[in-house]
Amino acid sequence: MDSRTNEEAEENPKPEVSESLLKSGGEKDKLGENNRSASSKDMLFRADKIDLKSLDVHLEKHLSRAWSRSVEPNNRPKEPWEIDLAKLEIRYLIARGTYGTVYRGTYDDQDVAVKLLDWGEDDMAATTALAALRASFKQEVAVWHKLDHPNVTRFVGASMGTSDLKIPAKNSTDGPNEQLPSKACCVVVEFLTGGTLKGLLYKNRRKKLPYKVVIQLALDLSRGLSYLHSKKIVHRDVKAENMLLDANRNLKIADFGVARVEAQNPKDMTGETGTLGYMAPEVLEGKPYNRKCDVYSFGVCLWETYCCDLPYPFLSFAEISSAVVRHNLRPEIPRCCPSALATIMRKCWDANPDKRPEMDEVVKLLEAIDTSKGGGMIPEDQAAGCFCFGPIRGP
Repeated sequence: MDSRTNEEAEENPKPEVSESLLKSGGEKDKLGENNRSASSKDMLFRADKIDLKSLDVHLEKHLSRAWSRSVEPNNRPKEPWEIDLAKLEIRYLIARGTYGTVYRGTYDDQDVAVKLLDWGEDDMAATTALAALRASFKQEVAVWHKLDHPNVTRFVGASMGTSDLKIPAKNSTDGPNEQLPSKACCVVVEFLTGGTLKGLLYKNRRKKLPYKVVIQLALDLSRGLSYLHSKKIVHRDVKAENMLLDANRNLKIADFGVARVEAQNPKDMTGETGTLGYMAPEVLEGKPYNRKCDVYSFGVCLWETYCCDLPYPFLSFAEISSAVVRHNLRPEIPRCCPSALATIMRKCWDANPDKRPEMDEVVKLLEAIDTSKGGGMIPEDQAAGCFCFGPIRGP
């Protein structure tokens, strides 16, 4: 009996099953479907034996479950970071970007900036991608909610739905804006009156910033990044536009639109995320990266703060991308730049991520710089001006 069974098994071996299919139960379901479809062809039903009342009961239960799922979000427990939209008043538009719109407003009588994230939620074809974005947003907001540092913009709260949000009309005579998707996400942070670092650099593109101010701004940024990295958060879009200033010119890191918790496996973090000109070579190439991509971007920001200039004003995006990766292109450090600061720039934008310092090391290097004797970039209109760049190039 046993030998016969073994012979039959050898003549009719079982089909191979992949590990992924086995784990998901796909093979079992697939075989079950085949058996069911085969038997259903020969199955006959008698109309007088169908219990219509029972079908009605099952249908009612099914519809009830579907309805409860549709209203479930309104009954779910409130997250600790969720805001009460009734307390939020949006006043006027500040800026409009690729993934959202920023407004100024008030929340509980405090000045706030409100960013509405638009992921194209009206596109039904993107339902799966949208669900992933919202899940990621929820996970990351929970992390931002716990951040507390003087050089990181204070997070007030967020909302996963904006159906009750009143958006001001473009013109005072218009009615309220009804174009916002009901499931769009909303992020609320403190409002800073000093504008962006980029705005400050643009205003000083001719007279430049005093060396003491350059180091102070660099220290604020490096301390903020060091704190984020200690919390396993990679900003991924470090640039002058994303740095805000308060009334006392203290710098705070903002715009966590593409920030994410650092993956345990660097291979999980790939893709071109950030802004060209600030992006590290490994990011431009689509290779795995980690927090050291922020260090590279910081090096470019440090150069930009010292020079009050753009790094590559005359190159196209394609030229920058190719030259940074293939020809080790970096911003030109002016001859008047103190060697201690120039060394930090070069260390931070090293092509090898492993050779770049950690941000807490950068903080110590900046703290060791003596600014008592000056050292800032000399304006070109002065007698001893710096002519490293030739014509003035504003950010």
